[in-house]
Amino acid sequence: MMLPKEGHLLRIFIGESDKHEGKPLFEWIVQRARENGLAGATVLRGLEGFGASSRIHTAKILRLSEDLPLVIEIVDTEEKIEAFLPLIDDAIQEGLATLEKVQIRFYRAGNKNGNAGTA
Repeated sequence: MMLPKEGHLLRIFIGESDKHEGKPLFEWIVQRARENGLAGATVLRGLEGFGASSRIHTAKILRLSEDLPLVIEIVDTEEKIEAFLPLIDDAIQEGLATLEKVQIRFYRAGNKNGNAGTA
């Protein structure tokens, strides 16, 4: 898959304990992104944060949280991301989604002999 030099970054902020269809919401979103042919997705786990409820979620040892903040980042064309958002919108009961323009410098997949190639 080739990506243009100008792309878009979708960031979805949710909680680690959020669920959809009986599975973790972040897993469900990543699977939907893959099924819909998006270039890739990464889930990042936060150490601490708060959202619209203003409740602090933290990984501090004395206040161990089972609902740490997660960020899912997806980069692709604006058209593909705009088509993807309605597919996941109803599944996100609490959270935030942002979209911004990004410059894509490279998008590569490794091959079996260890040399990087263009995907």
